[in-house]
Amino acid sequence: MMRPFALASMAAASSSSSPPLACSSTSLHCSATSSNRRRSTQCLRITASSSLADASALLQAAHHTVDTYVKSGMVIGLGSGQASAMAIEYLGRQLRVGAFRDVVGIPTCVASASEAAKAGIPLDYYHDSSQIDFAFDDADIMEEGTLTAVIGRQSLQGDESIIQQKCILNAADKLVFMITKNKYRGGLDGSIPVLVQSLNWLETAEEIDDLFLGDAEVWRRAAIGQAGPMGGDFPLVTKEGYNVLDIIFTSPIQSLGEVAKSLDNIDGVVDHGVISKFPCTAVIGLEGGLCIVDSQGKSSVEGL
Repeated sequence: MMRPFALASMAAASSSSSPPLACSSTSLHCSATSSNRRRSTQCLRITASSSLADASALLQAAHHTVDTYVKSGMVIGLGSGQASAMAIEYLGRQLRVGAFRDVVGIPTCVASASEAAKAGIPLDYYHDSSQIDFAFDDADIMEEGTLTAVIGRQSLQGDESIIQQKCILNAADKLVFMITKNKYRGGLDGSIPVLVQSLNWLETAEEIDDLFLGDAEVWRRAAIGQAGPMGGDFPLVTKEGYNVLDIIFTSPIQSLGEVAKSLDNIDGVVDHGVISKFPCTAVIGLEGGLCIVDSQGKSSVEGL
């Protein structure tokens, strides 16, 4: 069982602070004075402008990824997220005009399967013997230099699975992550999702809490809404039957690889959202161009 002080700390965090992974703009609407309202409006405009810029950058990254890495006859792992949806739509369009032929997609999740079906991409489904030539995906964040990425920060939906997603990405001969420049950096922050056995999740959470004592908090993810550190009455259970613990780092993450290695050694941990793949390429959307970085030390910048 978790230590009493750990439970008390978690309860206090639940009552006194916003839940992790919740970054809502609605707080900007709450103001007591007209000057605060003006500031809120400005903040919202800046956020909207930033979102549009990110979407434009991701669109360019998606088109570049399809144009550069996809070849006729390929079996392609189809990722999930905003950039992946753009790449899937563009790939379908290119198939329809004859730019590629005999391409088959293997979706990493229900959402990417749905996008691919709408785009008219022929689909197959992943099994252990699948031969995947190329895969693309979004990353929640990526470590500068190592190209180690974090996936799975968002709430899982339907039949989505971090395990299946990682299997498809790792099986690919070539992997590309499409991200914006603010997600590619050193000294990472935020959370890492960890899949754990449901029966003894509390003991596993305590061990993870000990491992990152003072540097992170451990929350069990809820299936419905935001239920606090313990996951409430309806904790998320994946399709494989596991709970998801979110490790929310309060100090910069010095090495994603070391975090992953430590988690792999904890009893009860099944998998996590850290993925390190070689070879791997990051297609980074910039304002007015792209930066392409690969795990073999090559990089280039392309203007639009």
